[in-house]
Amino acid sequence: MSTPPKRPDAMRPDAGQVYRRYLSAVMLHGHASARACELGATDLYALNILQLSGPMSPGELAERTGLTTGPTTRLIDRLEQAGYARRAPDPGDRRKVVVRPAGEPADLDRVMTPARQKVGEILADYTPEQLDTLFDYFTRATRAYQAATDELRDTKPSR
Repeated sequence: MSTPPKRPDAMRPDAGQVYRRYLSAVMLHGHASARACELGATDLYALNILQLSGPMSPGELAERTGLTTGPTTRLIDRLEQAGYARRAPDPGDRRKVVVRPAGEPADLDRVMTPARQKVGEILADYTPEQLDTLFDYFTRATRAYQAATDELRDTKPSR
């Protein structure tokens, strides 16, 4: 793929709007995917956290999702009932419990395949160097969002 010609700044789309549209599309696709798998969006996001990070205590899952303990317990109950997570004794302290991913929603691959294919086609148009830049951005943006999330959680809302 060749590099697109440089545009004058007056013709450049508003970066903030482009990015917000992108984030909204990703978020709305996540909600639609969860619904198609008969899960709530928070359930699917929590399952993703478990699959990416591995087993964790219910407290850590609560912290990662931003939920309080009551809703986290109900979330874990739903994931267990659906067969996607299970509570297990903590190997380091058998008095404690960890939550482990136990499977993926049966329809998740089917639901996600069209978007994955379309994004794969887009990525195939980039050079290896451009892909390195994209993946560097995703890695660094992930850390920035995680830090900003932590700051928001540590700040009490003012009314």
